[in-house]
Amino acid sequence: MWCSFHLVEYVNRVNPTLKEAIFVNQNPEITGVVLAGGRATRMGGKDKGLQELNGKPLWQYVADTLSGQVNRIAISANRHIDIYQQSGYPVYQDNLSDYPGPLAGILSVMKHSDGEWFLFCPCDTPFIPACLAERLLRQRQDAPVVWVHDGERDHPTIALINRILIPRLEAYLASGERRVMIFMRQVGGHAVSFNDLKSAFININTTEDLQNFQGGK
Repeated sequence: MWCSFHLVEYVNRVNPTLKEAIFVNQNPEITGVVLAGGRATRMGGKDKGLQELNGKPLWQYVADTLSGQVNRIAISANRHIDIYQQSGYPVYQDNLSDYPGPLAGILSVMKHSDGEWFLFCPCDTPFIPACLAERLLRQRQDAPVVWVHDGERDHPTIALINRILIPRLEAYLASGERRVMIFMRQVGGHAVSFNDLKSAFININTTEDLQNFQGGK
């Protein structure tokens, strides 16, 4: 039986198909991305990523947890760019105007940064688990995108995505579509179960939610 190194060498020589190209790299580099570019209408239009939970901005909880699981961190934001840049992480704005949704942020980051795989996570999920990247990678099989399912519902914006999907995502957004789940299913993605860690994917959507978690997790 060939070891993975020899398999990679072979596939590189024979012009790999999409599935082969994604499958052979068992330990890819991953860029962790905090999605902080939304309108935050349920939080009164405030920049959600900058709202503090126990003295720490929400976006930083996500970045800190991701940093132990990925090779580098980036931020997707459309407001207060200077504040996010103070972190030292690269900050990418949407190429499309009028806050067209998370797919626009996902596309902008993948187009303007290097890397094969990207692990996206919204800034309003401060309790994500330390095993997020490892489980998504291990259970993706040959899919170009996988996302979290907490045992009750999907979390399509907490997703591991390969940059090979850039052209298809560009075409999808150009057609006027914005629905995340529809796109991910169209390109052959599937959910990965985190039903044993459901509470890790609690969203802080409103000012009331934020207040409820002050003083503790």
